[in-house]
Amino acid sequence: MRGSADGVASDRSAMSNGGVAVDKGVDFANYFCTYAFLYHQKEMLSDRVRMDAYYNAVFGNKHHFTGKTVLDVGTGSGILAIWAGQAGARKVYAVEATKMSEHARELVKANNLEDVIEVIEGSIEDVTLPEKVDVIISEWMGYFLLRESMFDSVICARDRWLKPTGVMYPSHARMWLAPIRTGLGDQKMRDYEGSMDDWFGFMDETKTYYGVDMSVLTKPFSEEQKKYYLQTSLWNNLHPNQVVGTAAVIKEIDCLTVTVIDILNVRASISSSITTEETRLCGFAGWFDVHFRGSKENPAQHEIELTTAPSEDHGTHWGQQVFLLHPPIEISEGDDMIVNFSMNRTKENHRLMEVELSCEIRKPSGKLLPPFKNKYSIE
Repeated sequence: MRGSADGVASDRSAMSNGGVAVDKGVDFANYFCTYAFLYHQKEMLSDRVRMDAYYNAVFGNKHHFTGKTVLDVGTGSGILAIWAGQAGARKVYAVEATKMSEHARELVKANNLEDVIEVIEGSIEDVTLPEKVDVIISEWMGYFLLRESMFDSVICARDRWLKPTGVMYPSHARMWLAPIRTGLGDQKMRDYEGSMDDWFGFMDETKTYYGVDMSVLTKPFSEEQKKYYLQTSLWNNLHPNQVVGTAAVIKEIDCLTVTVIDILNVRASISSSITTEETRLCGFAGWFDVHFRGSKENPAQHEIELTTAPSEDHGTHWGQQVFLLHPPIEISEGDDMIVNFSMNRTKENHRLMEVELSCEIRKPSGKLLPPFKNKYSIE
C-alpha cells in the first residue's frame, strides 16, 4: 500500500519480474485500479508521518525545485506535484495510470497550478515527455518497501527522463529486520485450529447426511489453512517494547543507481542479540525507512527521514510486516542469533513476495538451540 500509483491501461504484455512476461491488462485489473478510488487515496493522505516527511523534504529543499523540471511518477491525487509547484518548479509532469488523473487535474486547477503542472494519464513506461527532468519524486513504497514492485516504474522513469545531474525523492532506502514478541501467533494458531475443527464437523456431516467421505481432502485443506493463517505475513503496528533484540539492515538502496535486477532478490545474513530478559521469540518484524538526501553533487540542505519502525505513538499505514513462529521459542537476554533472510517475487504475481527465513540461536553457555526454517508470503 502506498500513496499513488503508476501503471498501464493497455492489454499489451510487459517484461517484468526478472524477464517474466506480465499481462498488463491483468496487472491493471489486479493492482492499479485500486488506486483509482478516492477512499484509498484518503487513507494514505491521512498518514501524517508520510505526509510530513514528503512536505518537509520538498519545502526544506526548495533549491532542488525552484525553476526546475519535475516528474511525479504515480501522482495519484496530485499532491506531490502540487507541492513541487508550490516550491517553485518551472514545470511538473504528473503521470498517473488510472482515472485518478481526472481528480488530480481538477485539484491542480483548484490550486491555480494548471500553468505549471501537466497531468498525464498513462504508464511511465509508455509516455513521452518533451524534456529531461531535474527531479523525480514518487511515493512508490509498498509493504516492507518492495511489495507491489512499483519501484520498477520509478527506475524506468529515472533511466529515461532524469538528467545526469538530477536528484531522486526519496534518494535512499533501507530494509530492517528484528526479533519480536507478540500475541498474534497464539491468535493465529487458534484461528487455524478452529478452521480445522470446523472442517472435521463438516466432514462428519457430509458423510452422515450425504454418504460422501471427504477425508481424502483433509490434508490439502489443512495445508491451505496453514498457509492462510500461519505462513502469510501480517500487517501490524508494533510498539517498540515488542522488539526483543537488536535490529539489522537487510538491504540498502541508492535510488539513483539501483537497477531492477538489484531488487528482484533480497538476501541477507544478519546477527542479532536478544536484549530482553526471559521472553518468547514469537517471530520477526520487517520495516523500512527512506531518506531525502539529494545527491553527492547536489545534496539536500535539510535531510529528511521517513521511517516505518515500531513507534509508541506515530504508526504509519505501512506498519510492519510480521513473520510468526509456531510455536514460539523461549529466549533470554544475551542469546545470539544468526538469521538468514531471502525475499523473492512470486511466480504467479510479480507484485507479491515470498520470504524464506532461517535462524540459529546460541546461548551464552555456547549451547545451540535447534535451528528452524520457515516460508512466508507477503500478500
